[in-house]
Amino acid sequence: MLKTDIKNLTLQGLESYISGLGKERFRAKQIFKWLYQMDAASFEEMTNVSKEFRVMLGEIAQISNLTPEVVEASEDGTRKYLFRLSDGSAVESVLIPDEGRNTLCISSQVGCAMGCAFCLTGSFGLSRNLTTAEIVNQVCAVKRDQPVSNIVFMGMGEPLANLKAVIPAVQILTDPDGFQFSTRKVTVSTSGLVPEMAELGRGCTVNLAVSLNATTDEVRNRIMPVNRRYPLAELLAACKAFPLPSRRWITMEYVMIRDLNDSLDDAKRLVRLISNIPSKVNLIPFNEHEGCDFKCPTQESIDRFHKYLLDKNVTVITRSSRGSDISAACGQLKGRLDQAGCAPKECGCEG
Repeated sequence: MLKTDIKNLTLQGLESYISGLGKERFRAKQIFKWLYQMDAASFEEMTNVSKEFRVMLGEIAQISNLTPEVVEASEDGTRKYLFRLSDGSAVESVLIPDEGRNTLCISSQVGCAMGCAFCLTGSFGLSRNLTTAEIVNQVCAVKRDQPVSNIVFMGMGEPLANLKAVIPAVQILTDPDGFQFSTRKVTVSTSGLVPEMAELGRGCTVNLAVSLNATTDEVRNRIMPVNRRYPLAELLAACKAFPLPSRRWITMEYVMIRDLNDSLDDAKRLVRLISNIPSKVNLIPFNEHEGCDFKCPTQESIDRFHKYLLDKNVTVITRSSRGSDISAACGQLKGRLDQAGCAPKECGCEG
């Protein structure tokens, strides 16, 4: 009999599951707290649940877990985790310390189908969606190693292409009986899937980050194929309509690529595009990697772009490169290990 992985269930889902077994619904809260606040690895640990019920659960349900296969630590404190899943697939998470907080970047898919020209993960193609359990287990695993204060869905994959798993994962992360993260501390990123943006807003309360990366449809079509389906005008209208709690902003992620989108004219267009959207801008100098011809912009162009936005009263942060001495860019560790033959179920070798 295939056992139910209870980490795929939100609290509401677990309540329904428990009541379907003829047990009191309040047991679900007890179990939920054991899973996400006490990191229980087995039902036997749940001492405020009757032994009879624990035995029953052990026969029909399971508690999945992830253990990192590889952990790389940077001199700047960044930590990169590679997780091998039950089918042999691999995903990555990155923990980034910054100004008193530890932000964990987690994956939502194995690979990615969006095909963004600057993204290493996109070169792998999409293997499959992660389950809710595989998403939340990244958080469980990293929390055993380091404290985590913020969560961003900015790792491998397009989160909004996997809302069936991502929305329940956000609900588990922010549930007072679950991980207890404030909704202010959890951010979901998208390359611009417009209908799914509305669905995300209806399904949970969460911060939204949008990978904008260009100020004209011509350039965005070139580097982000999703723009051919949902051009800038539609994307920005969806941003404006996204349900934000008071005093929240949408984060506009802008990967700066030399001689493509890093000009002063781009900065001027960007200010106009987001002028009626409550937003802040993250400027991200392109992280050069093998197999991609794009180049990192010069420091002069980064500074000029940043200054222009500041002068126009745009809240802007230029993200510094982190983990440059390890495989910290999304997909680098997986790609390097797979090429070295460390992924037997993906490459067919034994070692």
